[in-house]
Amino acid sequence: MSQLLVLLNAIEQAQREQDNAVMATVVEVEGSAYRRPGARMLIWSHGQPVGTISGGCLEGDACKKAQWLTRHGQPALQRYTTGHADFYTDPQAYADSQDADDDEALAFGLGCNGTVSVLFERLNSPVMLAVSQLLQHVLTSQRAGVIATVISIDKNNNSQKNSVSGNGLQHGLQLGDRVLLDPLQHELSWHTQSGTPIDNTLHQAMHNDVTFTLTRQKSLHQTYHTPEGELKVFLEYVAPPHRLVIFGAGHDAQPLVSMAKMQGWHVSVIDSRPHFARKQRFMDADVVRCIDLNACDGKDSTALSGIMRLTNGAAVAIMSHSLAQDRHWLKHMLLNPPRYIGQLGPRYRTERLISEIQQSLPNPMHIEQGLDVLHYPIGLDIGGDTPEAIALAIMAEMTATLNQRSGKMLKQRELSIHAD
Repeated sequence: MSQLLVLLNAIEQAQREQDNAVMATVVEVEGSAYRRPGARMLIWSHGQPVGTISGGCLEGDACKKAQWLTRHGQPALQRYTTGHADFYTDPQAYADSQDADDDEALAFGLGCNGTVSVLFERLNSPVMLAVSQLLQHVLTSQRAGVIATVISIDKNNNSQKNSVSGNGLQHGLQLGDRVLLDPLQHELSWHTQSGTPIDNTLHQAMHNDVTFTLTRQKSLHQTYHTPEGELKVFLEYVAPPHRLVIFGAGHDAQPLVSMAKMQGWHVSVIDSRPHFARKQRFMDADVVRCIDLNACDGKDSTALSGIMRLTNGAAVAIMSHSLAQDRHWLKHMLLNPPRYIGQLGPRYRTERLISEIQQSLPNPMHIEQGLDVLHYPIGLDIGGDTPEAIALAIMAEMTATLNQRSGKMLKQRELSIHAD
């Protein structure tokens, strides 16, 4: 089950029970941190968390402070630093930090040399209700959205505040105010605590950046200069779960389905053999279909269009262990390329299939774009030969490709783990 679905289920339960829960959201990271901006954790009123905002380092303090930080009903921003080791060697340093001014960042002696900014908000606020709805729409529509969050307000006196708590400027914007681009809507929607109309110039600037974030498919931070001061905004790209389509319902497809679902992916299994393509064999899969090969060769346009809807923007694994099926599905994928195509089997077998496909086309160049995203043999070279190990190799390569990474060992990476 995806983290987003788990979180949304918890949100629905908290709203149904009218629990005074708090949402903690990572909105900025400087240096090294386990989770990236956009990570969320729901904290029930009794302190139990759902989700994570770090590798377990910050959750305890966040759960203890959530109710207190939001006791006035306003959002609060807390910064955590992970680069000071004196908290483990000097207990008094930790004790003193509990009485520190809100402007100071809490320090944790983890040695990671990072700073994590976490926004705390009451779940029952109108702004958070709108954010929760957008997250739900992203999941159900399988389309991306954007959440622009005001995370810092710096007035013209150039004061630098590490901890901010809902003080608005003349334009009315406050910490935690949002601009949302919901996948089910066609325009931006403002969700502010003051209800003050937004300046047209600022609105247009944020509109452009939200559109750019959606097109770029990557979150960013932006600073807006206004007559009253600077606004720092976190523009979060909220991506729907990755989608995997497996052509071939053999035994080795079963662990691949399980591993993909563990990562929260939407998984479809398609095969032309009815004794293989059965839901009972793939209980975790979202879609299991038995489709006759002839149905996609012009005789049933509905079947083909349905497959194209599943594979558009998805990762595809072709692993039927049948030359006829593999040739059929590989041809359709090369002509209508998804984000990733992986072909199981030795290199010479796939090259034979490609040659046969090219010979069957009026113009062999029609599959050039598909060949650019074709990976064969499918998977990373991790040395395993069991179905589970092969599934792991396939998932690793798909994940690296979709994240635009090479899949090599991290020790060989010159840049930091999360650097672009």
